[in-house]
This record gives sequence, C-alpha cells and structure tokens, in this order.
Amino acid sequence: MAKDTPPRWDRKMQQRLARGEAAALGELYDRFASLVHSQAHRMLDDESAADLVTREVFGYVWENPDAYDPKQGSMRSWVARLTHRQSVRRLRGTAPSAFAQGYEDGTDDDGSETSGAEDTVAREELEERVRRATASARADYIVASMPAPLRAALELAYIQRRDYRQTAADLGVTEDEARRRLRLGLQLLSTANTRPLEGSSPPGYGRAL
Repeated sequence: MAKDTPPRWDRKMQQRLARGEAAALGELYDRFASLVHSQAHRMLDDESAADLVTREVFGYVWENPDAYDPKQGSMRSWVARLTHRQSVRRLRGTAPSAFAQGYEDGTDDDGSETSGAEDTVAREELEERVRRATASARADYIVASMPAPLRAALELAYIQRRDYRQTAADLGVTEDEARRRLRLGLQLLSTANTRPLEGSSPPGYGRAL
C-alpha cells in the first residue's frame, strides 16, 4: 500500500498549525479536504452533513494541533480517524426518535410510551448502520491509498465492468499481470470487511482470480 504523507511534512505542519499559521491550515485543507468530504459523504450519504463534518474536522485540527502524535501514524491517517469519529457521532444523531429523542424518558415524539423491545431494535439497527458505513469508509480509504496500478485495475473491473482480458488490454499489461493486480487489490480490500466497491463480482472473473 502506498505510504502516507512523509512524517517530516507531518511534523512541520503540526508545528505551523501550533504557531497559528492560517496558511498552514489552507495547505492542509487543500491536501486532505477531498479525503475528509468523500469519507464523510460515504458514511452519512448526505452532502450537507458531509460539508458540516469537513468543517468540524478542520476546525478541530486548527484548534487542537497538539492532539496529533506523529509516533502514532501520519497526519493523513489522523485526519481520517477524526473524520470517522465525527461521522459516526452524526450518524448516531440521526437515529429513530424512539432511540435518539425519546430514549431518556421512554416516549416518542408524540408523547406515547415506547417499549424496551422497540428501543433495542432501534439501537441494533443504528449500530448495524454504523458498522456498514464504517466498513464502506474503510474500503474507500484503502482504495484511495493503494498503489495506482492496483487501484486502476479495480476501477476497471468494478466500476467499468471489464473482465480480466479487457482490463489487461486497457492497462497494456498481460492477462496474468491483470489477474495479479486484481488479486492483490482484493486482498487489501478484504481487510475492510466489505465487498469490493460494494458491487458484485465483475464479469468473467469467477474463480479465475
């Protein structure tokens, strides 16, 4: 998998943010805004909510640059974790009224009582939604971070629906090389605990991989 932003850049960026350099925030935004917005949008499926999460994430980074620890990974990974955390919070905030609003006093919006069973179902449905959104966001992050040759092969196979022969021709590589790239890409995606690009298998692959 491709390496994240060089640690030297990360440390320097953190120092600039700590000094209150507005230009540093602008540079950070230019580099990571698309990552934050796309990850938030994938999890929330709402453009306005993704915009809000993007503002919240960069606002947090601006106000808390010391919260980043270069020893724990790259700034890119840190920003992605912040995005995930904030998106999950907003996702849980959209729960059914029986869970999100009436849970504290046992009533729905209309004042009627809710049963413990309904609360449990609402909670389970919400947590399942969070799990699926988390897996999808992780898959997106993995695809964006993997080497370009693997990413290109997966995009041809799962977005443009090319079989491995067509993929090989489009990439200008042998069929064996196309299969190898797809196999490696799928192995990386398997760590996200979700199906590749949330689609079915591309045509003509089957067990050929």
